[in-house]
Order: sequence, then structure tokens, then C-alpha cells
Amino acid sequence: MSFSTEPSYHHGQPPRTAVLLVALGTPAAPTAAALRNYLRQFLGDPRVVEIPNPWWWLILHGVILRVRPAKSAAKYATIWTPEGSPLAVWTEKQSKLLAGYLGERGHRVLVRHAMRYGEPSVGRVLDALKAEGVTRVLVVPLYPQYASATTASVIDAVGEWARRTRQLPEMRFVNRFHDDAGYIDALARRVTDHWQSHGRGDRLLLSFHGVPHRSLMLGDPYHCECHKTARLLRERLGLPEDELVVTFQSRFGKARWLEPYTEPTLRELAAQGVKRVDVLCPGFVADCLETLEEIAMEAKGAFLAAGGREFHYLPCLNDQHEWIAALSALAIRHMQGWTTTVPPDEAALQAQRERALAMGATD
Repeated sequence: MSFSTEPSYHHGQPPRTAVLLVALGTPAAPTAAALRNYLRQFLGDPRVVEIPNPWWWLILHGVILRVRPAKSAAKYATIWTPEGSPLAVWTEKQSKLLAGYLGERGHRVLVRHAMRYGEPSVGRVLDALKAEGVTRVLVVPLYPQYASATTASVIDAVGEWARRTRQLPEMRFVNRFHDDAGYIDALARRVTDHWQSHGRGDRLLLSFHGVPHRSLMLGDPYHCECHKTARLLRERLGLPEDELVVTFQSRFGKARWLEPYTEPTLRELAAQGVKRVDVLCPGFVADCLETLEEIAMEAKGAFLAAGGREFHYLPCLNDQHEWIAALSALAIRHMQGWTTTVPPDEAALQAQRERALAMGATD
């Protein structure tokens, strides 16, 4: 094994700290070719598809990558923005805003973002951070609820980079924040703001991304953490139990996944006489294909076609102030023991620079 070339080092160089936000990923463009590259990487991850590799390789390359890219590209085209993929746009904004919030609190840290699948890759961003003199990295997978297929896969990506790196920075990971008070408060604020502007629906439905039911039986905590998030949010909102519904979306293949499934549940609610639903996706901190197309378009159509009258999709946390404030508090808590603060005068100048950068990210 050969190691990557180490960046030049100067004696007396002060240690630097970085926060690395990692999102799931996105194709580079809404085209079949770009989706083929993205799906090859995503569905080729053994954390994502737990099928013996030889069999899955034949299915993936012999069937899925021949058929699915064009269909997925058509879906991505419905949500693509002039700036690019919504997930990429929001994640970049979150990293810039987080840098500003941390700077205002007197913390001199670099904040960068990466994608588990696609670009910028985890390895490429870590290489760049090392070149900037970073010796400590806090990795924050942007998945509130821990799952082997998501959070653990990010740690795998960092490990792959580490195996080819000679001088490793000190690393810390945020494995989960499903019950973090700031995160729950941000979700509650998203809901109450919507209700103040648009009134309140008959049900608040929380749709989490699905995983195979087998993962629950093997000890994955994801299912329990989704339900804890839902319970804490319900209590924070003061809702009775029968007014909040938890479901799971994005089923893939024919195996049993976590239930109840989102779209069938919406059809059942409409058949039962529920006229209006408000739908929030707490497992996603940034809007993406699974929220904007699968929920706000497909699930909405299913509910209305089954007799429902009003379907309100509540956007993800995105660049919401309460969410970025919660994210900064989470980062500060996990960086304890690392020297990241700067003198007050210098902190004020840094905060001013970071705020200007963050404001530019939201224009």
C-alpha cells in the first residue's frame, strides 16, 4: 500500500480545527450518465445493500444500472434548481452559515462539507483540510438518527481515507443527535411557524427514510431513534398521541422494510375521512429528492387521489436559524477540550468575515 503525499509542514505551525459536515450525496446532474455513476457508488456500498457481493454485483450491473438511471434522472429533473441539486445547495449553505455562527461565538475553526457519494468526496475534502494545516477534525454526518447504512458508512469513508494517510489528524464523530434539544426545538419551530401561517391539519405525519426490517432485527437502533424523535417532538408541540403519525418512505426492492409505509398510510388516512395532513421529514436536515419529489409530489398526489383535500409539505430545516444555532451548539459540545477560541478582538473580526460569507451564501 502506498500513502498519499503529505502536505509541507513548518515547525511551530499552530494546530487548526475543522468541522466536516457530511451529507448522503447527489448526482452531478439530472442525467442518466450522472445517475449511473452516482448509483454505482451508492448501491455498491455494502452498508447500503447487505446482499452477498457476487450476487448483488450481477443484479446491480446486469439490471439496475441499465434501467434505473434514466428513471431516476427524470425525477431529479423535476427538482433541479439553477444552482444545482437542492441537497448540494442546502448543504453548502449550512456549512457556510455554521462557520459564521461558530465565529460569532469566538471559535476559530474551518467548516467544510462533503458528500458520502458524489462530490465533493470525503477523502478529497479531508486532503484539502490537511493541506490547510488542520490537525483535528470533528466529523458530523448529517443524519439525526444513527443507522449502519448512513452514519456508519460515513465513518467507513473516513477510514478508507485514513488507510492511505500517513499522518492522521485527531478525529471525533457525532454519531447521532436524534434527541438533541436544539434539534427538537428547531423541528417544533418549523411546525409551529407553518401552523401560524397556514392553520393546523387533522394529522401531523412524520415520514422517516426507510431501512430494511432485517436491520432492526440485527440490532440497528435507527427504528427506535426515529420513534424517540417523534415522541419528543409530539411532547414539545403538546399534541395528543392520535394526532401524530410516524411512517417510513423510500422502500427499495421486495423485502420487508420498516413499517408503516408512508404512501399507503396517507391513502388509508384519506379513506378514513382525514381531510388535511401536514407532513414533515425529520430524518432529513436538507431538502432533497426524497422530500421534494417523493413526498411533496408523489405522496401528495396519492393522498389527494384517495379523497384527501389538503396536503401541506413542511420544508426541511435547511438554513433555518434555530437549526444552525442547534448545529453550532452540537459542534461546540463535541469540540470540548480542543483549543478553538480566539481573543475577543480577533474573534469579532473573524465573526464579521464569517457573517459576510454566510450572508453571501443565502443571497
